[in-house]
Amino acid sequence: MRTTITPHNIRRFLFRAILIIQVFATAGQDAAAQADAQFSQYFEVPNYYNAAAIGTTDLLRIRGGARLQWVGIENAPKTFLGAADMPFKLFGKRFGVGLVMQQESLGLFKNMTVGAQVAYKQKLFKGTLSIGAQIGFIDQSFKGSEVYIPDDDDYHQSTDDAIPKQDIRGNTFDMGLGVFYSHKWFWAGLSATHLNSPSVRLNAESGENGNEKNYEFQMGRTLYFMGGSNIPIKNTLFEVIPSVLLKSDFTFTTWEATARCRYNKFLTAGVGYRWEDAVYVVLSAEFKGFYLGYSYDYPTSAIARASSGSHEIFAGYSLKLDLSDKNRHRHKSVRIM
Repeated sequence: MRTTITPHNIRRFLFRAILIIQVFATAGQDAAAQADAQFSQYFEVPNYYNAAAIGTTDLLRIRGGARLQWVGIENAPKTFLGAADMPFKLFGKRFGVGLVMQQESLGLFKNMTVGAQVAYKQKLFKGTLSIGAQIGFIDQSFKGSEVYIPDDDDYHQSTDDAIPKQDIRGNTFDMGLGVFYSHKWFWAGLSATHLNSPSVRLNAESGENGNEKNYEFQMGRTLYFMGGSNIPIKNTLFEVIPSVLLKSDFTFTTWEATARCRYNKFLTAGVGYRWEDAVYVVLSAEFKGFYLGYSYDYPTSAIARASSGSHEIFAGYSLKLDLSDKNRHRHKSVRIM
């Protein structure tokens, strides 16, 4: 007997899927999962994916954004991200330093990651090669006290030991590595997040261990490849900016590609496609160091029957830094290059 796909069925499926993910499949057992968030404007926050993608210009770059996934579906993911990076010199060598902070909520489950980054930079073939590392921590929590299972739910029972009955929380150390090459006309990078495959053990926030069960959530290592270029259109103020992002956690692999066109380094518009997931449009403006970007995703899967799409907005500011020896402490603001 075939089941008709309706918005109601999709919502019920998502509820069950979210609950299964949140309780880590079974109590006391490890469950590997990918904790990195998804952003259509990935090209604006490359250091979120690659610790080496910092200090690639003479700018202090600050970006902050929010993403509302699958608007119209209750308990769908909501993600907030802050990222900053800048170059500096030490003993005549050039380095980059960065910081990323991300928080995502998915129903009763919350995940937060914080990472500090440093990268060493070396001139190579008229470009710059960066080798970077990130150290930080992951903090996760689940509001087990708010779990509600409908009486007609065929997949879960209120007495299921795999479902926490109290609020639980845990954190762990996290690290990542990456290499990044930037040139006047193109850039590319290869990186790995959660390189140590950290495992978060969640315990009751009350601190009472007694007979309470432990829940463990293991982060899967994720590989990323990013690349893009700036292609000026001769005798015009336009330039074409293609980019691509490929990611894999060794179980699931996906990719997305974006094509944008920028006018006079001011207004940018483009389209993108995420494999078997969504198509999206991107709009942004840059003026005197300020940045504002918006993207809208329309799902290409059955999710479209229950959701009107996803919205994402980023804002930021860039400040020109003078790294010359003569003016080591001077800086001024310019428009983003």
